[in-house]
Amino acid sequence: MSKHNSLKSASTVGGKRSVLKRFERVKLMKERGQWKQGRSPLGLPKTKHEA
Repeated sequence: MSKHNSLKSASTVGGKRSVLKRFERVKLMKERGQWKQGRSPLGLPKTKHEA
């Protein structure tokens, strides 16, 4: 019996994420100057890392 493709290599699981977590989005928005003090961290726009 063969293994399913998704189970073959654990090293490929940690690939590049396309969407950031909430605290990462807040940090990136602060760096870009898009964050306003007192703003709610809920409902943030999705952001990607700069390539």
